[in-house]
Amino acid sequence: MKSFFSFCLILFSALSITAQSNHTQDSLEIRSIYDMSLLNGKSYEWLDYLSNEIGGRLSGSYEAQQAVEYTKSELEKLGLDKVWLQPVMVPKWTRGEREFAYIQTGPGETRNVNITALGGSVATPAGGTKAKVIEVQSLEQLKEYGREGIEGKIVFYNRPMRADLIHTFEAYGGCVDQRYLGAQEAAKYGAVGVIVRSMNLRMDDYPHTGSMSYGELPVNKRIPAAAISTNDAKYLSGLLKIQKDLELYFKMNCEQHEDVQSYNVIGEITGSTYPDEIMVVGGHLDSWDLGDGSHDDGAGVVQSMEVLRLFKELNYKPKRTIRVVLFMNEENGLRGGTKYAEVAKNKNENHVFGLESDSGGFTPRGFSIDANDSQFAQILSWQKLFKPYLIHYFEKGGSGADIGPLKDNNIVLAGLRPDSQRYFDYHHAANDTFDKVNKRELELGAATMASLMYLVDQHGLKTVNTENTSLPD
Repeated sequence: MKSFFSFCLILFSALSITAQSNHTQDSLEIRSIYDMSLLNGKSYEWLDYLSNEIGGRLSGSYEAQQAVEYTKSELEKLGLDKVWLQPVMVPKWTRGEREFAYIQTGPGETRNVNITALGGSVATPAGGTKAKVIEVQSLEQLKEYGREGIEGKIVFYNRPMRADLIHTFEAYGGCVDQRYLGAQEAAKYGAVGVIVRSMNLRMDDYPHTGSMSYGELPVNKRIPAAAISTNDAKYLSGLLKIQKDLELYFKMNCEQHEDVQSYNVIGEITGSTYPDEIMVVGGHLDSWDLGDGSHDDGAGVVQSMEVLRLFKELNYKPKRTIRVVLFMNEENGLRGGTKYAEVAKNKNENHVFGLESDSGGFTPRGFSIDANDSQFAQILSWQKLFKPYLIHYFEKGGSGADIGPLKDNNIVLAGLRPDSQRYFDYHHAANDTFDKVNKRELELGAATMASLMYLVDQHGLKTVNTENTSLPD
């Protein structure tokens, strides 16, 4: 009995020493990742070119194709094992000449207001649309007015993002339905157009675009839809309280075209031990056309590229295959993410982990993780390794739109979560530009992503189906 007790004590001591040794090695490796990103990073330089030399990268545009060619070329320079383009058909929508709108405040008196067409909207008639305005706070409120109160009018959706919600993406989710479905629902009541308050927490003059849908509405029943800046939404709402019969005029020249071919850009380092286990890190290469898409999602693109560059620079040879995927068409179709998952399934590829950055290039706070309880507990056990870098947010939740189609019972998905308090100041607006991105914050985000990828690669993740993937190392 005494011998057995001694054996257990020795075994426990050995395991403790091994665990401490692993922790020390992980800590040193993560330190080197952060040092390399902050002292010799490439992400900011890449973003500068993507934003200032190419600009906004709307799916199907010349700029989007330039971005494909540029990022593929840069990945090839890293000396990865493989770089390739994955064809994907994407929608092509063009804005045309700049939108124009004014409020008729009195006989011969007008005030111009800032609007922008929502992505996918039809144009107004050639002479524009002018009609009385009815303000609502929700899609459900349309029922209260019915066709009699709405027909021939412009519906003005004015539900703001809730400023009392600390998680700004929750505030965004609480009102984005009026942008996405507003025109579809208003058209059913005979409205001639839709104006939507911008998804923005601050008061400014920048209208924010974004995707919208007509559902199954016939083409001849579709009505033009635009976003209005928060300052002008406030002005219009206040004026309607004292002048209910005022009219609004707006003119848009947008057009929907036939789908065109584009590409996901993919680079790969083949795993040395488990090459059939694939880990993905990525962001979306397309953006809206108003600004240059630096935060949404140029930041995520260059951070994801930087993950593989850091591994190459540090001569880290991953056990598992690591891919960077720069997805096309997240903003108005999710075609890139859907295509990637479709090809992966058809090829019977075994994806074990996915990480996405699509919340801006702000200071990283941590990760949201889509995993079962045991997998989440394993990732949570690494939290102490991130403490020196002020990374503290490890919560179960969503990951990212583009890696979402990969979801199955085995894969663990995660999203980088930067500080989001300023994100919606720039989201889908003309002020989403390179000068709004802080170099150090961007580089910290890239290092944070690389560190999590390193830990998952080193230790593996607990899985439901252990027949198709290795147990944790």
